[in-house]
Amino acid sequence: MAEIHARGLKFHVQQLGAENTGPTVVFVHGLVMDNLSSFYYTLAAPLAKAGVRTILFDLRGHGMSARPETGYSPQESALDLVAILDEVGVRTPVYLLGNSYGGVVAMHAALKAVERVAGVVVVEAACAGRPGELWVEDIVNTLSVAALGLEYDRTGEQLLKLGQRKVAKLAGNADALLNRTSLIDDLVSGALLSETDLTQVGCPVLGVFGAESELVGAAADLDRLVPDCETYVIPGLGHTVLREATGELIQRVLTWLEKRP
Repeated sequence: MAEIHARGLKFHVQQLGAENTGPTVVFVHGLVMDNLSSFYYTLAAPLAKAGVRTILFDLRGHGMSARPETGYSPQESALDLVAILDEVGVRTPVYLLGNSYGGVVAMHAALKAVERVAGVVVVEAACAGRPGELWVEDIVNTLSVAALGLEYDRTGEQLLKLGQRKVAKLAGNADALLNRTSLIDDLVSGALLSETDLTQVGCPVLGVFGAESELVGAAADLDRLVPDCETYVIPGLGHTVLREATGELIQRVLTWLEKRP
């Protein structure tokens, strides 16, 4: 399955281990240059081999999914996620694994669709509090500068002239997402949960962070506020846990899933 329609949009969706009888894990990737491929071989394939049913999808505007002009808040992406599950026929509770901004989307989904989410794994994401505020501010500033550069420097055109067709396509996609959709405005208008929201998360949560990451303070917030939470901080890593600690992350997730009913 590669293409489905949900909420009036086309989404690129992949499943691995659809025949498995273990828990279902749905992966949620990060912003702009990211898509479901970052999970395909790192986590999804190994977890499927271990008996987990895995579902991957490109967020709206990303990868091979449709790029509407509006609807880029994590709240809307959480609704997209639930609609995608409906379309693929998964109505039993699932586990969500969100990397970076995908972790924010996953936590919104846990609050918006309580009966559909059995648990959440947050990898390098700050969902509330001061760490979250600083992170979103940094993301908005970085994306705003990138948007200006892509639009006025005509980066895609320059790359094409150099024969870099694949990179030019990525730059063109980023330009369209940043300059012709509401993504940046939607982040500014309220991407984060409140600390009170975190206290209302009823499902178990696993948080994994790099010790050198600017987001490591979010681990303490999750421990303090989420009723059922485990966190792990991996020494020597920054915002690169998915890529540089893949094996450890797989084991942490499998061990955590084994504790669930």
